[in-house]
Amino acid sequence: MVRRDVFQAIADPTRREIINLLAHKSLNLNAVAERFDVSRPAISKHIKILTECGLITITQQGRERYCEAKLDKLSEVSDWVEEYRKFWEAKLDSLEIYLNELQTKSKKHGRKKRKQ
Repeated sequence: MVRRDVFQAIADPTRREIINLLAHKSLNLNAVAERFDVSRPAISKHIKILTECGLITITQQGRERYCEAKLDKLSEVSDWVEEYRKFWEAKLDSLEIYLNELQTKSKKHGRKKRKQ
């Protein structure tokens, strides 16, 4: 079996849309497939990937199989993004401090020239 992760799952726009659909309510496989202009086998493959990644679960209710979103798995993505947000925030804060220092030096230097 191929090891899949949440990032692979959300890389595809169709899978993101499936997650979005299921985030609001659980749907049977046919109801999910009907919402897309692609073949049922293609949707089944997307559902399989989402299931392997833990983003959806499938439960049998009578003769129907229902898909339900498990959005807590998306916290992996959120945590990863947060690390980079902190990284870039620190870099941008440093740049802001540096630019403010340059501006302050420039103003002081400008005043000295005018006095002469």
